Amino acid sequence: MWLQLRLYLLVGLLFAILYGIIAAIGFLLGVQGMTYYFFLIGFAVVLVLVQFMIGPKTVEWSMKVKYVSANEYPELHQMISNLSAKAGLSKTPKIGISQLQIPNAFAFGRSKKDARVCVTKGILELLDKEELRAVLGHEISHIKHHDVAVITLLSVVPMVMYMIYIAFFWGGMFGRRRDTGGMIAIGLLALVVYFITNLLVMYGSRIREYYADLGSTELGNQPHYLATALYKLSLGSARASRKTLKQAEGMKAFFLNDPSRSREEIRDLKDIDLDMSGTIDQHELMMLQSQKIKLRKGDRLMEVLSTHPNMVKRIKHLASLQQ
Repeated sequence: MWLQLRLYLLVGLLFAILYGIIAAIGFLLGVQGMTYYFFLIGFAVVLVLVQFMIGPKTVEWSMKVKYVSANEYPELHQMISNLSAKAGLSKTPKIGISQLQIPNAFAFGRSKKDARVCVTKGILELLDKEELRAVLGHEISHIKHHDVAVITLLSVVPMVMYMIYIAFFWGGMFGRRRDTGGMIAIGLLALVVYFITNLLVMYGSRIREYYADLGSTELGNQPHYLATALYKLSLGSARASRKTLKQAEGMKAFFLNDPSRSREEIRDLKDIDLDMSGTIDQHELMMLQSQKIKLRKGDRLMEVLSTHPNMVKRIKHLASLQQ
């Protein structure tokens, strides 16, 4: 409940910032001079809506997705169908296999009825049945929580801020108005707010990962299976070539974990894997419950600039769910 409330509060905060900036611009320049700038803001919103509409096709193309039938992958279809029913989805998502070499999974789509859940071939070879089910529960939870719509909504604000920066800063630099100094100042302020709101959107993305992890356990998956899956995905990504990782760079926000951080994650996760078995079992997760997590400064900074939570903090959160 607290994770969901934080997302709602974040949406409210971002749009309050947007309202404040627009109100300030209106006060400084006068409502009569705002027509052109409102047009640019409207244009930014339209761009986001277009992105929202064509987004699924872009993901399919980028991730090299091929949709598969129940005859081709019966067990995968059965898992997703059962989890969808448990999550209260009225329609089972379309199921696809991505040809990317990185072991991972992702969900996307414009709405619950348009949802798709995809896995890479690598993840099917890497995880056992219970671990895969925990991962699929995470992805189904993203759909249940309307996460694509939430992140799209949040991303409107930074885009609008950037459009305001372009309109005012460059309009002030090359315009002939008397208040060019004020326009440049507004443009620079909008640029600063753009960076701040981008950080807030990434914070929102991290919250939704925690929320989906919780959602997977609420669908009946044991936390240690998801913890082990995350550990194995980091190990699998660490073995991938730099070229393979670069192919997925633009879409890593969709993944269960950030493949580009896998080598650093393994270093820390090995401290949790006490018996060096390549898994994180119930006992190891229970041991983590009483431990305090201290991140290095570099790790804290990387988390602030990431769409995914720090992996140790994420496993610690799963530990709090282990009974």
